[in-house]
Amino acid sequence: MDLQKDKDIVDLNSGNPEQDEDFVLIRNFIKGDETTFRTLVIKHKEKVRNLVFITLGDTEYVDDISQDVFISVYHKIRDFRFESKFTTWLYRITVNKCRDYLRKKKVRSIFVPIGDSDREYPTGPFSENIDIPNLVQNAISKLPEKLKVPLVLRDIDGLSYKEIADQLGTEVGTIKSRIFRARENLKFLLEPYQKELRA
Repeated sequence: MDLQKDKDIVDLNSGNPEQDEDFVLIRNFIKGDETTFRTLVIKHKEKVRNLVFITLGDTEYVDDISQDVFISVYHKIRDFRFESKFTTWLYRITVNKCRDYLRKKKVRSIFVPIGDSDREYPTGPFSENIDIPNLVQNAISKLPEKLKVPLVLRDIDGLSYKEIADQLGTEVGTIKSRIFRARENLKFLLEPYQKELRA
């Protein structure tokens, strides 16, 4: 499966608008229509890649891990129970793949303590030329995994608190607390650049 070459979008608008499009694709795949799986990949691959990238803070293994995610989905999709959104199930697999990678490579030290952030983001005359998207990306990568993943799913992928809680197997209140803490930590990390961020 080559995730880089899948660029054609399949038009599914002719289906029943009351049905979830992902559910239709999954059911058709289970019935034997292999082409619908490629449509699922096309539809969701960028969200998966973004989550992998932000979780790991590293571009080197994004494509490999993303492909592993969809290979896993391919083999497990017949066990999907249609009790939650496909994206919730997909993101849970993605997070687990990222955790597996971190365990195998023993790179949990990638999450630099917040106290070290001043060395990463010095203030000075060059602040006007700073790459704001990259700055924010780097700041997010400094967050602990348990804060970073809920923040990404909420503020970048737009999942509801309930969807995030279901995906991560925890309570909605816990998710809200972690997202609040993540945002507060980001404010601290990005404080030297408030002027640039508001420009």
